[in-house]
Amino acid sequence: MSYADTVYIHGKVFTVDDDFTIATALAVRDGLVQAVGSDAEIETLIGPDTVVTDLGGKTVLPGINDSHLHAIAYGLDTPPLSLDVSFPAVRSIADVRELVREAAAAAEDGEWIIGTGWDDGYLDECLAEAGRTPTRWDLDEVSPNNPVFLQDFSRHTSWVNSAALTLAGVDETTPLPPGSLMPVGEDGLLTGIVMEGAQALVQRVLPALTRERREEALRSAISILQSEGITSFTDPAIGPGGEALAGGAMGAEGLAVYADLARRGELGARVNLLLLPTGMSGSAEDFGQNLADIEVPESVDPRMFRVLGVKVFADGIPPSKTAWMHEEYVGGGCGSLCVGGDTDERQVYEVTEMVRIGHESGYQIGVHVTGDRAIDTVADAIIAAQNAHPREDARHYLIHGDFISESTLKRLADNGIGVNMNPTIKWTIADLEVGVVGTERAAYEWPYRSAVESGVHLMSSSDAPVTPPDWRQGISTMILRESKASGAVSGPDQCIGLADAVRTYTINAAWQDFAEDWKGSLEVGKVADLCILDGDLETIDPHDIPAMQVVSTVLGGEVVFQRVAESVA
Repeated sequence: MSYADTVYIHGKVFTVDDDFTIATALAVRDGLVQAVGSDAEIETLIGPDTVVTDLGGKTVLPGINDSHLHAIAYGLDTPPLSLDVSFPAVRSIADVRELVREAAAAAEDGEWIIGTGWDDGYLDECLAEAGRTPTRWDLDEVSPNNPVFLQDFSRHTSWVNSAALTLAGVDETTPLPPGSLMPVGEDGLLTGIVMEGAQALVQRVLPALTRERREEALRSAISILQSEGITSFTDPAIGPGGEALAGGAMGAEGLAVYADLARRGELGARVNLLLLPTGMSGSAEDFGQNLADIEVPESVDPRMFRVLGVKVFADGIPPSKTAWMHEEYVGGGCGSLCVGGDTDERQVYEVTEMVRIGHESGYQIGVHVTGDRAIDTVADAIIAAQNAHPREDARHYLIHGDFISESTLKRLADNGIGVNMNPTIKWTIADLEVGVVGTERAAYEWPYRSAVESGVHLMSSSDAPVTPPDWRQGISTMILRESKASGAVSGPDQCIGLADAVRTYTINAAWQDFAEDWKGSLEVGKVADLCILDGDLETIDPHDIPAMQVVSTVLGGEVVFQRVAESVA
């Protein structure tokens, strides 16, 4: 008999097999799941050198897979590398001003003040006065000699001061990239809000990221992910198209940073990566040329690091009214695609060509798309590419898919195309969206039940740093659909159960990674990637799931995180 290296007993082991079996014990040998079953069955595998862990009723899940997050950007956007201007750290423009004032006082004249996470749906002044938005003048008084660049929670909108605009050479006459916005006030002057591709006009003058700072940010991010029970993730945008996004955090040098850490065995998580040939407002010609020019690093261990695909930006996001919709937003306008082209027809052509190029180049394609009209366009493009150039198992997928219709979900399912949704963004913006798209569409946004019933491959992710990588909040939101701000239920008919919710962070995410045969569930022969929680996930009130602590994270049988105040041994 081959004894186990480690045995876990007296727990709730969520195998996430086809039947969603919940066992009480698990055995690990050589980094793989050796057996799953009852305590009595697994205790027969205990030998003289076996480490026995008494779970005491705790929950064991397959290692969580956050299948869409920007790790380098997340590391850079997390204190101490960035000001935290997110709710509840700040609750008003006055709070933001005070943080910026303190940072400017501690900085040299001319040094950039950078922060992330603000949301005007949680700023007191914006809530109290209809139409009130943050402006550059809010920042000018507290930081007259230091340029300020504050990205919102979505990273699709930035708030800057006058010093930043001056350094960037941006004024009211500056041409806008397609699909971008820079609002002006009643006086005709720029307000200091820059949206979508217009952010690059300011980001291009931010201090260049060094290789060392990218690595520091990535290590910091992965350390946080490990503490959240996350053992796999997809970084969906690294490449030349990211040089002007997220302060350069998505730039091409990140490829080498990932590859080098993987080569040295220091990555600490299983990473899949999407190349970003062009950013927002790019053309298909640039997309194809840049994709051909990217030097894809070799992977010494494909189970730890792989470049799987390419990322395409199709449109913006609903809160900024830049998602391309069939029906108008509250207040008018339907948004647009965010690629090159001066007509809708030309932009549809550009997106369709990007998809074709990525598909024919043999890559998996992940498309950022949120508005229902843009979603239909992207679905048409992917299906057309697959029909014209058949591939056995391309596994393309839509990223976000906020307003995807039931008919389009069925089309995706029929054509082997997935969709990666974001429950924690739903939780964050549900109340805000009523004023953007109206009550009915806001309730439908991220239609989880419709997706499950369609049979589409359905994944969930945080899109960190857009929202923190808190998958427990994601599961709670999929079950309850309650909003962060008011607690109101948004679209109760789109709630799903615990099993389906857990699958979106585990076995379904492994499908996206072409890895469901060796990870994503706790079945014999699969990798022993584990997330151990401090309670019983099966019986807990869904409202209390976000408060459950991760007490241990295991990657390939090795403990990579252990909460000091807790022990499962």
